[in-house]
Amino acid sequence: MKLLGAVLAGGKSTRFGSDKAVAIVDGLPLIDHVIMGMFNNTDHLLIVGRDWRDFDAIPDGAHAGEGPLAGLLAALTHAAANGYDGVLSAACDALPVPDLAVLAESDGASVIEGHWLFGYWPVELAGELAAWLDGQPDRSVRAWLVRCNAQEAPAPGPLYNLNTRDDMIAYEKSLEAA
Repeated sequence: MKLLGAVLAGGKSTRFGSDKAVAIVDGLPLIDHVIMGMFNNTDHLLIVGRDWRDFDAIPDGAHAGEGPLAGLLAALTHAAANGYDGVLSAACDALPVPDLAVLAESDGASVIEGHWLFGYWPVELAGELAAWLDGQPDRSVRAWLVRCNAQEAPAPGPLYNLNTRDDMIAYEKSLEAA
C-alpha cells in the first residue's frame, strides 16, 4: 500500500497566541517533532498549509481557512492524483505521534480515539469530502468522522494536543516526569 504522509499545518494558532508550529518544544520546533514521528510510516511526506524547510508543501486549497478538513482534502486530492492509496495525517500540534501505519490496516477511514487528526484516509474519500465541504456548514472533524463512518482505535498512550501555551507546558512536564 502506497501511503502519503500529511502534516496539517495551516491553522491560525489563535488560542496559542503565536505560530505554534514553530514553538520550541524539547529543543525543536513543534512541527519538526511531528515530522520525525511520521517520517518512517509513509512513502512520502508533505506539509499542508504552509512551507517548511525543504519538505514538499501544498496549500489548503479551495477551502483554505475553513479548518483542518481543508488540509485533509488537499492531501487526499494530491494523493489521489499521484497514485497513493491513502493518506496518514497528523496535526502539527499533536504529540507524541503514534504508529499511524496500523490505522491503514482498516477497511476505511480510521483515527485515534479523541485525536481524530491522527488518521488514515483512503483516497476514495476525496470526492466525498469535497462534496461534503461544498454543501455542509459544519466543518467539524467529528461530524466528518460520522459522515465517513470512520473507525476509532484506542490511543496507545497519553497524547497531547498543544492548542495553548498551558497545553505545551503540560506536555513538557510529562516529558520531565518520564
